[in-house]
Amino acid sequence: MSEALWNDLKSRCESCRGCPLGKTRTNLVFGVGNREADLMFVGEAPGQAEDEQGIPFVGAAGKLLDRYLFAVGIPRESVYIANILKCRPPMNRDPNPEEQDACIGYLREQVRLIQPRIIVCLGRISAMRLIKPDYRITREHGQFIRKGGVLMTAVYHPAALLRDPSKKEDMLLDMERIKEQLDLLTKA
Repeated sequence: MSEALWNDLKSRCESCRGCPLGKTRTNLVFGVGNREADLMFVGEAPGQAEDEQGIPFVGAAGKLLDRYLFAVGIPRESVYIANILKCRPPMNRDPNPEEQDACIGYLREQVRLIQPRIIVCLGRISAMRLIKPDYRITREHGQFIRKGGVLMTAVYHPAALLRDPSKKEDMLLDMERIKEQLDLLTKA
């Protein structure tokens, strides 16, 4: 994809004041990874470490996500990782609907530029926004649907696993299924 399109999109994100979070952020957390990725992960919003570094999923939750990627044989550099919000909500609170509405267009443009074959929502908030509003992460995690020509699923947010380690085995099984689907799609 054109570098100019990416630069324009990032520039618009950097100057965005569609919600108050643009005034309180330390850094824009735009997204990171392979811009031609078949697999894209989408979280809800940056946390403190991400706000400080300007890179998504670099804190404790990101390190846990890295371990899962490694465990199933998916190199982090082969995927693209972004969030719905590009700015950190205060105290890492859940993003409110108005903030999501202000940012969702940027995420849609990222998806359009990347054209991933699989999108994995990290956590219920991302799944509720991207898959369906009544998504139940405890019941539906790891189940695939096709939406807009893209295979989609959701897994537990790595931060939730840090709070509740009993879900780590479910996450590993979901990641193994994601790897299987990725292999099927990329070999076809």
